[in-house]
Amino acid sequence: MPFSKLPSLLGDALSERGYTAPTPVQAAVLENEADGRDLIVSAQTGSGKTVAFGLAMATDLLGPDGRMPPPAGPLALVIAPTRELALQVSREFIWLYGKADARIATCVGGMDAAKERRALGQGAQIIVGTPGRLRDHLERGALDLSALRAVVLDEADEMLDMGFREDLEEILDATPSERRTLLFSATMPKPI
Repeated sequence: MPFSKLPSLLGDALSERGYTAPTPVQAAVLENEADGRDLIVSAQTGSGKTVAFGLAMATDLLGPDGRMPPPAGPLALVIAPTRELALQVSREFIWLYGKADARIATCVGGMDAAKERRALGQGAQIIVGTPGRLRDHLERGALDLSALRAVVLDEADEMLDMGFREDLEEILDATPSERRTLLFSATMPKPI
């Protein structure tokens, strides 16, 4: 099976969803050369990029048994430009990482911020959110990014176009310098 390099729990989740082979973008992030490296990936909508970045960070998140360690703090942060995209990413990660005992918190504008703070306080290994809401939780002390191992900027080009540069800088400044950074975007303008 082309996903044989993955922990069995992720492979099982992919099989249950009907995946028999990785898409080109998924295959690229699973190459040995990509292991542990920061990545800049240009991939069109519908190419399987959400699953691709989920797979790319698996080695940073999962223990030797293929499971998520107990939730002591966020290990991964996915930043998306819109609420709709963040919710879509969360839904994909719930099935992809569900068997690995992952707790996922979604932090987006227009939703109940107090409920999000409770979810953060109860411990989640993966946080998915929009820049403004993540910055708000960070400034209120509800979001601790000090143990982060991976950050994904999904649709990085859109976030810069939408004026989220300051929010992104503040969020990224609160993360460890040795964490992995994965930029996924349909286009790659120079500012990225």
